[in-house]
Amino acid sequence: MGKIVGLTYDLKTDWVCSPDDPADINAELDKPQTVDRIVAALESGGHNVKRIGNVHQLLAQLDHLDVDIVFNICEGTLGRNRESQVPMLLELKGIPYVGADALTLGIALDKVVAKKMFICAGIPTPRYFVAETMQDLEGQDMTDYPFIVKTIHEGSSKGISAQSRVVNWEGLKQQVQRIHTVYKQPALVEKFICGTEFTVTVLGNDLPQAMPVVQVSIDGNTNLGDEFYTFERISSANLRYVCPASICDVLRRTIQDLAVRAYRAVGCRDFGRVDFRVDQQGNPYVLEINPLPSLDYQDSFNIFPKVIGSSYDAVLNQILNFGLKRYGLLEKTSRESLLQFR
Repeated sequence: MGKIVGLTYDLKTDWVCSPDDPADINAELDKPQTVDRIVAALESGGHNVKRIGNVHQLLAQLDHLDVDIVFNICEGTLGRNRESQVPMLLELKGIPYVGADALTLGIALDKVVAKKMFICAGIPTPRYFVAETMQDLEGQDMTDYPFIVKTIHEGSSKGISAQSRVVNWEGLKQQVQRIHTVYKQPALVEKFICGTEFTVTVLGNDLPQAMPVVQVSIDGNTNLGDEFYTFERISSANLRYVCPASICDVLRRTIQDLAVRAYRAVGCRDFGRVDFRVDQQGNPYVLEINPLPSLDYQDSFNIFPKVIGSSYDAVLNQILNFGLKRYGLLEKTSRESLLQFR
């Protein structure tokens, strides 16, 4: 029997840009076509989808939402707690929802907090330091260039450009200053991993499973070397995803195992995605984990399902089923299909 599923989301078209906004200000928000595609996928599973919208639209409807569960992909727009706002409101009202809770979303959005969790769990991640001010650069070990300079609490490669990889003191100062002034937050300075790049979706709860490894290709090359994923390349024809990745079984298993460990380390639920770089000696490093990965039909969520004999629609309905099961709302027939998903 189908459910009434509320859908929370932020649209790129809802963001009103100001002259001071960087070009990637709304990079994390969804295109209307993506929301339409998610609605179509859930409706294909027999559900009735109610479009709720962003956190402000949720607030206006919170006391009369009338849904069985909310499928949350809401990124929020302000501050490092923005992704936690929708889950907190839903928990306040006792409304079931799909995906990670507020604590996990806050941990994962702050890359430094997430890295600390990885380190505590023995998960390899590139070494780093944080520059809250320009003075924080003083006294740091600068003998191991190159570094890559990132925002601390943004996704979708916001703030990352071709100049983010720095090879000297002047480049480092310029990029740290850029993060401070343009994005108005501390800068994460991370050891740049020369090599290859991968992303892995993890699904489930009691026994989370890593999906097939997806490899990033830029300009037709999977051996990226000093190349890396930037905001400008998100919609570029030069960026492709290769699945299954052209790697040996040992590395594949290692990456998938690390993906599940990272997923558990921050307390993900139902679904998530883990991003990796692998150095030229074959050592994988977790860059970050995203409990709210892009569900755009052009992204990896429409690539790995084909490798496992499934589909985009089936995967999204399975994610919904994981959430329903956590709340005891899943019918027996759906529970049986859940167990058969691989």
